[in-house]
Amino acid sequence: MLKLSKKVEYGLIAIRHIASLNNQISTVKEISEKYSIPVDVLAKVMQKLTKGKLITSYQGSMGGYTLARRPDEISVMNVISVIEGTQVGIAQCFTEDESNCSIHMNCTIKNPLGKIQHSLENVFNAMKVSEIV
Repeated sequence: MLKLSKKVEYGLIAIRHIASLNNQISTVKEISEKYSIPVDVLAKVMQKLTKGKLITSYQGSMGGYTLARRPDEISVMNVISVIEGTQVGIAQCFTEDESNCSIHMNCTIKNPLGKIQHSLENVFNAMKVSEIV
């Protein structure tokens, strides 16, 4: 079954939480405690979201995170791509070099799966953070 990684889940939870605060600063500790997410894992996810310019980091004693863009400008696919570094693939040939696949030359399901892959990407691109807040 296709499943998002825990890091992507945590990223979506954090982004949703931050978006729900209407530009108030939120901390890793606050999000971690509220949703029972391990602090160290969440901190790494937040670093990736910051590097990916989906959230903005503020340093200091009053520091934390806010969204870098409006919630309707951030797609679920943006979050997935920033955290995973690749698109979500339903088969190995959609996320890696297809020549790594042992049945590449004789595969009979690549084209039908490609249609499913395309539909999945469209859903993740169309779904905005504003819709999950």
